[in-house]
Formats: sequence, C-alpha cells, structure tokens
Amino acid sequence: MGTLYLVATPIGNLEDISLRAMRVLKEVSLIAAEDTRRTRKLLSYYDIHTPLTSYHEHNKRAKLGYLLKQLAEADVAVVSEAGTPGMSDPGYEMVVACIERGVAVVAVPGASVLPAAVVVSGLPTSRFLFLGFLSRREGERKRVLVEVAPLPYTLVALEAPHRLRRTLVLMREVLGERRMALCRELTKYHEEVFRGTPSTALERFTEPLGEFTLVIEGAPAGRVDMAAVEVELGRLKGQGLTARDALAEMSGVSGLSRRELYRLWLKLKA
Repeated sequence: MGTLYLVATPIGNLEDISLRAMRVLKEVSLIAAEDTRRTRKLLSYYDIHTPLTSYHEHNKRAKLGYLLKQLAEADVAVVSEAGTPGMSDPGYEMVVACIERGVAVVAVPGASVLPAAVVVSGLPTSRFLFLGFLSRREGERKRVLVEVAPLPYTLVALEAPHRLRRTLVLMREVLGERRMALCRELTKYHEEVFRGTPSTALERFTEPLGEFTLVIEGAPAGRVDMAAVEVELGRLKGQGLTARDALAEMSGVSGLSRRELYRLWLKLKA
C-alpha cells in the first residue's frame, strides 16, 4: 500500500518550495493537481517528469476511487493550485478516505498565505482564527462576521477581488473600524500589504486586482459588540432555538453573563 503526500507548493514565487517537496514530487508515481497547467509549469521549472492527473473542486468526488486505487499500489502526491492542499483547497476528502482505509497520510509543509499574512500584518499573532474563503452569499458572509465579532482573536479571511469592496463595507458595518491588513498577491511581483481600516481600504482599493488575504483585529479586550451579539441572538431565535439553548451557545463566545444575554433576548421581536 502506498502513502498519500500532501505537498505544499509555492503561492507565487517559484523559489518558495522545499528540497523535500521537490524530492517527493519526483519519487511518487502520480501527482493529483488542482490546476494541471500551473503544476506543469512548476514541474518543468524543476525538471520533474512525474505523471499528472486533475483533482479539483468539481471532480474530487468522482476522482476519489481512481486515486485510492492508485494508492493501493504506489505513492501519490496531492498539490493545490498554490500553497498547502486541504487548506481551503481540495484534499480534505482524500485525507479522510485514506485515514478510514488505513492509508498513511504525510504532510510535506511549505508555503501558505495564512502564516505569511499574519506575520506581516502587524496584528497579534498569538491567537488567530482562520475563516477561509468568505461565502459568496452576502447573508452568509454577514452571519459569519456577526458570529466572530465578539471574539478577541485576530481574524484571517480569503477574498476574491470582485467581492472585496462589498466585504469591506460589510466588515465596517459589523466589526466597525478595526485595524486590518490587506495582503495582496503575496510573494508575487505585485505583492502589497496595506494596513489601515475598512474605510481607508475602500479608499485605496477602488478597482481591486489579485487575490487578497485579510487580517483583521480581534474584539478589543473588555469591550463587547452588543449590537453584534444581539444580531446573533436574533439569528439563533429565528432558527427556532429556545432562550436556554441560545444563551448557552452565546455565553462562551460573547463574554457576557447569561443575565446580560437574557436581557438582550427579551428585547428581540417575537
């Protein structure tokens, strides 16, 4: 039985790949790639000739059986378009399937926009919460932001350029004018790190280009966004939760006592 290797590849600069990653990509029998064209450029750059097969969001379930069959006899590597597979990229389902079948899963770490953006943001790095790609649906994006608004952790999210401005407006509405860093095209030729607030970011990025990693300040210690808590309680009530269940869910994340939460609950419209 083979081994599944999760191999991190460069997020922009082709030099950001480890010696181990290059060795593994040479030695495995097959590479399952999210974007075969991009991966082929990387392999060509390093004179690697391992066979490729596509493995992306739209075929990952259909391809699962084929890849498991290959793993029964040889080693297989999974790579994403850029960065670490399985982190907001295809790979999670394959990992779960391999674990269930007793197939060894090995991570070959390397480049990732997550730690790269956090460490250059200038915001606290001791505790942060990764939100992944924010939903394309505005209602869902707002729900997530409301949910995390009371948390003291630095927040990290990925966003596409055509949705950036709408997301910044929503962040200003839900989170307020918190400090934030917008990391654009990290490690690439047009890399940029903008530090400011949602409002100053809206002034800077009138026509956003490139992929963005957003790093946002957590809720200030000792301060609770009461409006955000009230919105989240209203959402839970709309889902049919009882006061007891809603208060139990919010008490741990809001920093408010059950008595304070119950006062907000009573203010909600029936």
